[in-house]
Amino acid sequence: MPIVRHAMSTRIATGSVLAATVLLAGCGSGDTNSTPTSTTAKSGHTTTTTKSGDPKTAAVTVDVTDMKFSPADVTVKVGETVTWKFKDAVPHTVQGIGDKAMGINSPIFDKGEWSYTFFAPGTYRYLCSLHPQMRGTVTVE
Repeated sequence: MPIVRHAMSTRIATGSVLAATVLLAGCGSGDTNSTPTSTTAKSGHTTTTTKSGDPKTAAVTVDVTDMKFSPADVTVKVGETVTWKFKDAVPHTVQGIGDKAMGINSPIFDKGEWSYTFFAPGTYRYLCSLHPQMRGTVTVE
């Protein structure tokens, strides 16, 4: 009888793991147009490589200082890059809000730069995950 219980519990555990994997794989909106092809996070000059492989400099720069994004709301064209320059005494991040902005996810910085290239039109909201009152929006036309 113990062998039957063991086999039954193994099947239940395997089924639970499989169900969890299927559920996690289905999360998200399926919108893949808002992810960058590559980003570089470092304290020097930051570029983002476009799909063609050509370096792309920032169309817009957002300063991250004094516990705010400045300017908080920016507008760029499809294919343009936004660079956040971190110059504060405390660390910050740039974290997308919602399914459309899921790819926006910088490391933690107090000094340095991080860039993101937008390939799909829309409105992308973001915040600092360490200071959620710090918020901004990128509108892509």
